[in-house]
Amino acid sequence: MKRNISVLLIMICYCCFSQENNNNSYQLEGSYFYGNIYNHNSDISHLINGHPTGAFLSFNKKTFGLKDWEKKYNFPDWGLSFIYKDLKNEILGENYGLYVNYNFYLFKRNLQLTLGSGLALNTNPYDQDSNYLNIAYGTSLLSSSFIKANFIKNSIWKGLGFQTGLMFIHYSNGNTKAPNTSTNSFLINAGLNYQLNYKNINEYDREQDFTNYGEKIKFNFVFRTGWNQSDVIGSGTYPFYVFSAFIDKKLNYYSTLQFGADLFISKFLEEFISYTAIAYPESNLSGDEDYKRVSLFVGHELSIDKNGILFQIGYYVYYPYEFEKRIYLRAGFKRYFYKNKLFAVVSLKSHWAQAEAVEFGVGYRF
Repeated sequence: MKRNISVLLIMICYCCFSQENNNNSYQLEGSYFYGNIYNHNSDISHLINGHPTGAFLSFNKKTFGLKDWEKKYNFPDWGLSFIYKDLKNEILGENYGLYVNYNFYLFKRNLQLTLGSGLALNTNPYDQDSNYLNIAYGTSLLSSSFIKANFIKNSIWKGLGFQTGLMFIHYSNGNTKAPNTSTNSFLINAGLNYQLNYKNINEYDREQDFTNYGEKIKFNFVFRTGWNQSDVIGSGTYPFYVFSAFIDKKLNYYSTLQFGADLFISKFLEEFISYTAIAYPESNLSGDEDYKRVSLFVGHELSIDKNGILFQIGYYVYYPYEFEKRIYLRAGFKRYFYKNKLFAVVSLKSHWAQAEAVEFGVGYRF
């Protein structure tokens, strides 16, 4: 924990010194939280016997409309957050997470909505000898995300303000290694914020933008890959490959609609079919069933500057082996490069609450 806090402080100090040269404005936020782990899967019932607590620290850069996206989203903040969470269970241990986040404001900037995504470190993951009961976290390194809705008041007294509200935190390793039941927590939080250089805050640039951001239909090709494992502990980790082709239509600055197809080549599923045929002869499997899957999907992309927040829902039209549900979800983050044609994407594919894979991909839009 000391190492993580030191890194965070170094980043904060760097940004503080930088603001003297570019007249930027930054805000510090600290909160304490308390709540419950949601029993989304009966298999983790034995792990829910306390009320998680922890600390939330955040360092954010304010925006004032110097770029179009800042005006479009009512001058949001963006920055880094650190979360320490005690899960109040020796089996689960503690989590330390570092996140990239956006803060959005509503109702005259009294309601703050925060979205964050990053990585977390668990102190006591599953071990077949020393910690076989922790089926929630199969690895020390976890992917994590949070959503926070706070009533907030800034600069009430000499730059000092307060916030309080609700928070949701998710931890999972994306099935890179079994077990991976994951945890979801609902929490209440309260704390203080401090506005740096509060005596010299910039004015918001509210000049209206009448640009038509709509576009003609574009074509996209994406290749995704990664590693994952079936729910059979010790069955091994295998690569997967996803080939996607889709069209999209940008309606306005915010929204782009998508329609396309995915081809999934998941080597873990090939191994799982072979295992099931041998271990469960009553399943009437030969072990040679096709493990590939083909789907159709619809999606939506929310544009934020050169970034995109992605959500898709798909249905397998070619599904020779029944694995999980036939409907799947994908949520992810995109970053555009080279005239907004080339992009990188990180996404989580799941069958409702059951994660299948964390996908890393590159694509081209034309």
